[in-house]
Amino acid sequence: MNKMEEQTDSSEPATPPRLSKSKFLAGLQCLKRVYLEIHRPYLATPPDMATQAMLDMGREIGLVAQRRFPGGVLVAAGVRQREAALARTAALLEDPTVPAIFEAAIECHGVLVRVDILERKPDGGADASGWRLIEVKSSTKVKDLHLSDLAIQSYVLLQAGIRLVGSCLMHINTGYRYEGGELDLEHLFRVDDVSDAVATRRAQVPGLLAEMKERLAALEPPAVEPGHHCLSPYECPFWAHCTKDKPRRWIYRLSGPKATVGRLAQQGIATIDEIPAEMPLSLIQHRMKDNVERISSRLRPALESIRHPVHHIDFETIMPAVPRFSLTRPYQAIPMQWSNHVEDQSGVVAHHEFLHDQPTEPRRRWAESLIESLGEQGTICVYSAYEEAVIRQVMGDFPEFRSALRSILKRLWDVQAVIRAHYYHPDFEGSYSLKSVLPALVRSAGYEDLTIREGGQAAAAYYHMVFVETDWIERTAIREALMRYCARDTWALVQVRKALKDKAISS
Repeated sequence: MNKMEEQTDSSEPATPPRLSKSKFLAGLQCLKRVYLEIHRPYLATPPDMATQAMLDMGREIGLVAQRRFPGGVLVAAGVRQREAALARTAALLEDPTVPAIFEAAIECHGVLVRVDILERKPDGGADASGWRLIEVKSSTKVKDLHLSDLAIQSYVLLQAGIRLVGSCLMHINTGYRYEGGELDLEHLFRVDDVSDAVATRRAQVPGLLAEMKERLAALEPPAVEPGHHCLSPYECPFWAHCTKDKPRRWIYRLSGPKATVGRLAQQGIATIDEIPAEMPLSLIQHRMKDNVERISSRLRPALESIRHPVHHIDFETIMPAVPRFSLTRPYQAIPMQWSNHVEDQSGVVAHHEFLHDQPTEPRRRWAESLIESLGEQGTICVYSAYEEAVIRQVMGDFPEFRSALRSILKRLWDVQAVIRAHYYHPDFEGSYSLKSVLPALVRSAGYEDLTIREGGQAAAAYYHMVFVETDWIERTAIREALMRYCARDTWALVQVRKALKDKAISS
């Protein structure tokens, strides 16, 4: 530990820490988390590309939501300009010509909140008016966490003397179909009044704040054992720190129903190996407990059903919350890339690939090129049912491709489904994802040498390349990284199928 960290860990802050709504929500998840976020943030795992993309998408949605309130004024002062933000907000609250305030800064009792939207709502009186508190979320429905978010905000606003006439959640409406041109903001968003539910939560806020502040005043974080609460509603950024000393077969690494794992932990069972033989478990949990390689006698016949030329395909998609292409809906999966490794009868493998790298509708060119690459012969290997779902969606939106794509669907062969039914390796550690299966079956293979290593990162990188980045050198680098990643996925399918074949022959 360096000198700065020693000083941070061993001395109590001179002034009580100021809370925010994000810190309050962190405290609801775990008191140890909020302590570490305030006193030892350097222990957190930085957000990866996919997580950062979700944060960026949330900001984009917030900006789009503001357009639904013409004449609204943004409190532009940043997070480090607290006094300026508070003063600007106070002035706007007193200005009757301002219909809405965006990012209003309100502080009371040591808690500072920034409110997405405060909408002025005249109540019919001569001079008085109230405010409607609106939280904007990228989700498609009201969640439990959102109510707690609104509870802390409404508590601070009321304590600061602001008259509230409603607490609402503004979220994405997946029933909206974009027709092109200007977005229909009335239909893109839903605004749900959740005032009653928020009032119930708000009554608990004073006690929760008191407990958090008491814990934050301590010299050491509270002793909280990691468990399922660390992963819900989101994975805690201190998960790696808090679990670094846990054994490889720690009970919370057991896949399957959380209730089962929770019961086992409550009984004092610390590792998977300690689970009693009579304990009822799911199939995957049994396999994890047994911790042995399993090869079904039906694996070989399943592999022998494959016909050449054998195609190995993988799709990459984006799911924009705000639709960008005509006749699409929020969060609709839009395919923009595919890779296909094709093995002929002699074992020679050729590679075909496609990436739509322009900010235009990608699906027509995507479908045309895919149909040409797959031809009319041979088994088409995929990993999971995702490719089938994407193909069916394209069939629904582009009738001219239905016949060809319907024929392709009949040739799909799901490698993951075959592995689930006929093979297990202890190194899977309960996961049948390709990222877990590949290194277990092919020791020399992996994704560590790639810039992009998983689908969420690919979607984020593609969005940045097409809709944000203007430097052609950076765009080219992202394009090459995307091509390498998608190609690695289909090459992995080739290697996994070969490894399974060797296992089946030798068993």
